[in-house]
Amino acid sequence: MIEKPDIIGAIFGQTEGLLGSELDLRELQKTGRIGRIEVSITSKNGKTEGEIVIPSALDSAETSLIAATLETIERVGPCEAKITLEKVEDVRSDKRKYVIDKAKKILKDLMESGGESDEMSDEIKESVRTGEITTYQGLPAGPELADSEAIIIVEGRADILNLLKYGVKNTIAVGGTGSSGKVASLAKERTATVFVDGDRGGKLIVKELMQRTSIDFVATAPEGKEVEELTQKEVYKALREKVPAEQWAQDDSGSRSSGFRERKSYRDSRNRYDRKQSGRKFDRRERRPYPDRRSHTMRQPKPEEKELFKKAMKDVEGKKSACIFNDKGEMLGKVPVADLTSTLRGMDNSYAVVLDGKVDYRLSAAAKSAGVRFLVGTDKEEINTPVTILTKKDL
Repeated sequence: MIEKPDIIGAIFGQTEGLLGSELDLRELQKTGRIGRIEVSITSKNGKTEGEIVIPSALDSAETSLIAATLETIERVGPCEAKITLEKVEDVRSDKRKYVIDKAKKILKDLMESGGESDEMSDEIKESVRTGEITTYQGLPAGPELADSEAIIIVEGRADILNLLKYGVKNTIAVGGTGSSGKVASLAKERTATVFVDGDRGGKLIVKELMQRTSIDFVATAPEGKEVEELTQKEVYKALREKVPAEQWAQDDSGSRSSGFRERKSYRDSRNRYDRKQSGRKFDRRERRPYPDRRSHTMRQPKPEEKELFKKAMKDVEGKKSACIFNDKGEMLGKVPVADLTSTLRGMDNSYAVVLDGKVDYRLSAAAKSAGVRFLVGTDKEEINTPVTILTKKDL
């Protein structure tokens, strides 16, 4: 005769350390990658039989390993026991099949009733995009303008609608020449990219903005095309190929810059951006004054912390994963590097992070908000931050 707590205890106790710390059931439950273990039992004639169900958010290989370890359990409480794995089931496949079948039925009903699904979809999307447009000093703007460190200045409302279609939401429209003064102060304190039509009117707007305020980059639509009519591929291509404002001004005046001068223009543009950042008064996301970026004193790790970081680096290297520790050196969890930024936003007791990847501005900002003191990666960008950033070489 055994009870549910005996079975749960046996599962945790007899699988502990079998697959290493990264697949320890207790740690996986803490990070939400293994769900609540469900046990149902019946007892008869002094024997207990039952079923164990373990929900998993791990990938197929890791889930299979966890499943296989359960058959190694030989005792439950004071009794001998035998656990047999019946199946590993992907419940999402049933849900996907249901969604597909339901979608087919809905589409069939729409078509039979004479509704044009494409037109309806376009109408709904257009309504949503129109509803997302906000205003800044009376000018049309995207919904993420207020919280974005970088902004994209376009010519009109139709340009904003087209960019919203492709997920670009940090936009503001100048409304043609003569209205650019309203965005001058905004451009001075953000990284500003002007994205204009490939015609003479677009050039005039860029020139006017460059006279009124500090522009960092210029992106233009293909010659003869307008931003509002660009495809997704054309939008992203134009934004990827943006050039520093100084370089654009030189090219427009007919001068040919050498490779050195083009690189210098780019550096000048980045330096101006850094000056903007250091001169800003408030962090819009945190709503508190910025610390003086030049006064940060980098915290040096203690010898035992260095050893912990070295060991963790060996553990994550080549696996594209990251380990998160508290200030006692205890590992709070291990996550894929791709999920690290979002994971840190939901944690408030993180002290150090060791990852198989490069530490960039976005990650350092998330770490700062989460109270992280050390970020250790395989490489790093040059970033002014109160978080101490170390690389494998520093260890």
